Amino acid sequence: MASGIGSDPPSVTVPAATGDAWLDAFLRHLTHERRLSPHTIDSYCRDLRRVLDWRREQQIADWPAINDGHLRRYLADRHRSGISARTLGRELSALRTLFEYLLREGAATLNPARTVRAPKARRRLPNTFDPDQLGAMIDAGAEPDGQQGGVGDDPLSLRDTAMVELFYSSGLRLAELIGVDTRDIDPQDATLTVVGKGNKTRRVPVGRAALTAIQRWLAVRGLLAGPEELALFVSSRGSRIHPRTVQQRLRQWADQRGAGRNLHPHLLRHSCASHLLESSGDLRAVQEMLGHADIGTTQVYTHLDFQHLAQVYDKTHPRAKRKR
Repeated sequence: MASGIGSDPPSVTVPAATGDAWLDAFLRHLTHERRLSPHTIDSYCRDLRRVLDWRREQQIADWPAINDGHLRRYLADRHRSGISARTLGRELSALRTLFEYLLREGAATLNPARTVRAPKARRRLPNTFDPDQLGAMIDAGAEPDGQQGGVGDDPLSLRDTAMVELFYSSGLRLAELIGVDTRDIDPQDATLTVVGKGNKTRRVPVGRAALTAIQRWLAVRGLLAGPEELALFVSSRGSRIHPRTVQQRLRQWADQRGAGRNLHPHLLRHSCASHLLESSGDLRAVQEMLGHADIGTTQVYTHLDFQHLAQVYDKTHPRAKRKR
């Protein structure tokens, strides 16, 4: 550490120590003050270690000595070596956060990462399920006329089907579904109150098939959940279900029905959004349902909608069909 810059960071056990005093202090800050997850801290550590190695190769004495020209050269070198724009954007974000910490501690007088932009990343279109394929998978779990013996007659399978239906019906995020309590659903109005990102509350519609699946789950939920448990979806232990359990059970649910691909919560959310937009064309309504603060986030589904239109056109228009 350069002399005369702040005081020495306190002596605390360092997560993934790097041998650099300010970087180690920053990681402690993320751990003990901001209380970020170990996974997030590992990600910061990996990205900033890489910059640290580069800084030492360039013989730059310390973090405060880095300027925006250095950062542009670093990003350009990495980009030429084939590193994706998405990765470079993440590294630049980590640097911005590090320099904000250095500013707070009086170790730096400016944040050079504020004025530097990473190469623009190509926006990846989300994957979706075909609506007929998804409907057939859901229907595969039930016997006709409510008879017993289908794929999904035990309590956990009824729960899993209800989760799939609610994800697809209402376009929920994983954290939103886990946070749903039994009192949040209004079956008369066919709506659900959801707490989304930034603790913002919104109401979303719940489809008839999803309500039916939830009622079937509620009929057996008491076999697992205690009388004081508020969560709509509970684990086999009776407490609110864990995110990883939801992800594992959705994969298992899809495997049992021969999906042939991984089923995860965001795939169902994407499918809900794209199928709604495909049918209605109402971008604002889809934005409100998904809880997007910026309509630009929702507009990615217009690209999916156009892809679908282009595929239909290529297959059906007399002047677009390829000669065989």
